[in-house]
Amino acid sequence: MRTAFIEALVEAAEVDERIWLLTGDLGYSVLERFAQKFPKRFLNVGVAEQNLIGVASGLAMSGRIVYAYSIANFPVMRCLEQIRNDVCYHNLNVKIVAVGGGFAYGPAGYTHHALEDLAVMRSLPGMTVIAPGDPVEARQATKAVAEWPGPCYLRLGKAGEPIVHLTPPHFRIGKGLVARDGSDVTLISTGGMLKNTLEAAELLSAQKISARVLSMHTLKPLDVQAVSDAARSTRLLCAIEEHGEIGGLSDAIARCLAEQSLKCAFLAFNISVEAGSMIGSQSYLLDRAGLSAEGISQRIVEILKR
Repeated sequence: MRTAFIEALVEAAEVDERIWLLTGDLGYSVLERFAQKFPKRFLNVGVAEQNLIGVASGLAMSGRIVYAYSIANFPVMRCLEQIRNDVCYHNLNVKIVAVGGGFAYGPAGYTHHALEDLAVMRSLPGMTVIAPGDPVEARQATKAVAEWPGPCYLRLGKAGEPIVHLTPPHFRIGKGLVARDGSDVTLISTGGMLKNTLEAAELLSAQKISARVLSMHTLKPLDVQAVSDAARSTRLLCAIEEHGEIGGLSDAIARCLAEQSLKCAFLAFNISVEAGSMIGSQSYLLDRAGLSAEGISQRIVEILKR
């Protein structure tokens, strides 16, 4: 996803000279192509995330569209006050880019896990929250947030994520994408869980369970219509996210169901506090958290039997 992001950002910057890129001394071997092509619109502010957001805010107040790039939780947790007071309070065109969502930096341990970021960003006034499901969505999201007014949070994977969409879908902020149709259950995925979710749907199909898959790349604003349609047309609704249990996709969907008085069986797949404190590869940690394709499908089969 990092490669898709920087390629799309370079393309966007070629046609819009307002676009700037800032980094907190990270992104080596990724950001060079932007820095070399637009040296006057690239800044490395050093390992100082609060300063990163402060400089981005100043540039945005001068009419720029600023992408602030850092690893996982650093551009969120270390500078939350600056994001809240400088970016959101003034409704600035600052696009916060977090690379390595969820367990992407699993071997580095909990300090590098991004498991609360979606909850934190969703809670901020005026903040749009986007977590693309594959490199194709990441490319489209990068360009879309440049045209979207106000603060945005763009949560990316790390590297090596597979391409899921063989042809570019019609990407729109706030509108989910149907990655697979089905009539028994609806699996709503966000971020890098799209591949595992589609594989889980295949496993369910082998057991005669028809699973629809929605890529909910935008958590805020949520595609309420897509959730409502799924709740009315399938037996079970599942939220699948590489995030903690509170404040992410599952909570957004649950609120949607409650506010619209939609009666639908609902199941949340996310990461418990215990699972979040483990160390290991991303695939290992996802498996331990029950977020592998096998883990997802097995739990759904068990629920449907009840």
